[in-house]
Amino acid sequence: MTVTIAAVDALEVLDSRGHPTVRALVRLSDGTRGVAAVPSGASTGAFEAHELRDGDPARYGGKGVLRAVANVRGPLAGAVVGRDPFDQAGLDAALRDADGTPDKSRLGANAVLAVSMATALAAARQARLPPWRHFSALSGGEPRLPLPMINLFSGGKHAGAQVDFQDFLIVPRGAETIADALAMTHAVYYTALRLLIDQHGYQPLVADEGGLAPRLGSNEAMLELAVQAIEAAGLRPLEQVAIAIDVAATHFYEDGRYQLAVEGAALSAEAMVDRLADWRARYPILSLEDGLAEDDWEHWPLLTEALGDRCQVLGDDLLVTNPARIEQAVLRRAANAALIKVNQIGTLSEALEAIALARQAGWRTVVSARSGETEDAWLADLATGTGAGQIKVGAITRSERLAKYNRLLAIAHAHPTLPYARGELDRFTG
Repeated sequence: MTVTIAAVDALEVLDSRGHPTVRALVRLSDGTRGVAAVPSGASTGAFEAHELRDGDPARYGGKGVLRAVANVRGPLAGAVVGRDPFDQAGLDAALRDADGTPDKSRLGANAVLAVSMATALAAARQARLPPWRHFSALSGGEPRLPLPMINLFSGGKHAGAQVDFQDFLIVPRGAETIADALAMTHAVYYTALRLLIDQHGYQPLVADEGGLAPRLGSNEAMLELAVQAIEAAGLRPLEQVAIAIDVAATHFYEDGRYQLAVEGAALSAEAMVDRLADWRARYPILSLEDGLAEDDWEHWPLLTEALGDRCQVLGDDLLVTNPARIEQAVLRRAANAALIKVNQIGTLSEALEAIALARQAGWRTVVSARSGETEDAWLADLATGTGAGQIKVGAITRSERLAKYNRLLAIAHAHPTLPYARGELDRFTG
């Protein structure tokens, strides 16, 4: 018996910030079901696919998604009912055609992605496969557990802009397993919290993604404290625990200058590159995300030339998981790694295409959550199944983040021979 999509439904649920988002349910003709909720970002790139909100200020401050839910139940359901759930590319093409806009703004990328991902999860369940195996088949990737990059300190749009840079993360690259990586992270995180309380009288407030949010007076002070916490936890900086930074430079780029409000400085692009290069020389940094603004194409090649052999130069707002922008960045040598956020592009197939293009260029890939997350754990399966190599979920202190980390632990436990991408950043340590 050929299994097809029999019904599609959706409802409005709440994400980790308490804002509405879309959850879709896809039921197959044999009764198998797949359910997926989509995340939402606070620090969003201008070139992302369009997230449809209701705009009614009397309800959720305009952030309701009842229109997107209605679009799932109506035109999107009409486009996919009767289709083969295993033909992900064909299904996603039908969803894009139903929307009919380049940025999915008519029906909403949040509505489109919910159906796309719920269908993939239904297909995996129907085939009696864990989702990561299904994602591996769809992508052609070699499955492996990803190396995590985990929030320690946050600023920018994730934490009230008490510093300009958005996130300072740790990469437990010396760990032999994902379980050991999380244990190392726990040691550093709670050591940092103790240092903040003892030295700065810090009250333990956390940011959108669970990172600690202290006021230390400068961006570099975050780096200094991160290194202090690593060492105080009994670990060796760089060798065992490295640092990653999400600069999110677009959010303080104005009139051609990088406006560092906390420091009272306005840097040219060249000076910004020099600042980051100096930090890489003095601190155990192995990944720099969005070190320049999303439309500063002129200077991204300069950043990659200066740091690309010593550091992962990671594009997020620059690339927005868009295959066309990744192709442009590859041609310009504007980065050497791509952040993959599925909701930035709006369908699973396009995200898999983005991963494939990055791989073909010899780039690293980092599958990433959003600041507004849900309790769904499909992201962990996606990172594992595609063999992306790295995952960026947030800190270890909030349940919507832990859902993904705990899923990785469960996958590792059930499949002890599955490789772990421990050496993913080794090329930058020479």
